[in-house]
Amino acid sequence: MLACVGAAGLSVAGELDGPFRVLEHIAIGGQEGGYDFLRLDAEAQRLYIAHRSRVEVLNTATGKVIGQIPGTNGVHGIALAAEYAHGFTSNGADRTVTMFDLQTLRSLMVIRYTGVNPDAIEYDPETRHVYVVNGGTPSDVTVISPDTGAIVGSVTLQGSKLEQLAFDGHGRAFVNDEDQSVVHVFDTHTLKSMAKWPVAPGEGPTGIAYDPARHRLFVACGNRQLVAVNADTGAVVATVPIGADPDGAEFDGRRRLIFVSNRDGTLTVVHEDGPDHYKVLQNLVTEPGARTIALDNKSGRIYLPAARFGTPPPPTQTQPEPRPPMIPESFGILVVGQ
Repeated sequence: MLACVGAAGLSVAGELDGPFRVLEHIAIGGQEGGYDFLRLDAEAQRLYIAHRSRVEVLNTATGKVIGQIPGTNGVHGIALAAEYAHGFTSNGADRTVTMFDLQTLRSLMVIRYTGVNPDAIEYDPETRHVYVVNGGTPSDVTVISPDTGAIVGSVTLQGSKLEQLAFDGHGRAFVNDEDQSVVHVFDTHTLKSMAKWPVAPGEGPTGIAYDPARHRLFVACGNRQLVAVNADTGAVVATVPIGADPDGAEFDGRRRLIFVSNRDGTLTVVHEDGPDHYKVLQNLVTEPGARTIALDNKSGRIYLPAARFGTPPPPTQTQPEPRPPMIPESFGILVVGQ
């Protein structure tokens, strides 16, 4: 079901031009540590970057920061509803969602109360709703109207640590559960839970991507496994080795590639040979902490946030595994391409 090849084996039926490499490092800087998801608007050439208490907006054509969305305390993710000219940020520390104007970046409203630790956030064009995954307890998903910002519903899931979600475009959503090592499935029209699919031998699923043509879910797991799941039946059809501590996955349907970003400073590139057959093409060395990802399907370029870190503080009873502090002004965006 899988085979591993080096960079020299990247030519797949003439689809790829060569190995992936880091093309550029765009400095963002800042004294504050902490960053999370990226969101790319390829049409507007904008990259939205969740960075501690604000969202920075980068022009991908020039590599320049063109604006900020402040007041997003503990921001995790960004969702874009272009047809309504609205964007949304999930502010984990404040348990809120900020709705902003996509053209001016001006904050329009703060939506309370959305749930405990709002984390991943996505806009679903099929239902025309914004879905906020709440990573705390209770484990649920808040549903927001993108035009008014009103909370229009919620989905209760019997989960314990919900992570990222994906949609099939036909009334179903898939949510990773890191603690239970399952994918929750719910109906986006009735907002009812439909199924709970184990991803064994994968453990600790975080990043998720979807192939709509072949009905396959790609689930990045913390035990260095990318698990391919039949999205019609829930069956695990293949596993592929990836880097350590992944937190992002993207699928490129044109080139049939899955990209997994790993905290250990690698980007795993996997080719989809068929619905149940995959091979690792490359494990590109990026930078430690480059764990989330955004893919530009137009240019084929990949964006990864990264920073340099110091020595972690001594462990305590409340923080047995403390994270190292980010070195001031070291934060930036890696641009990966061929």
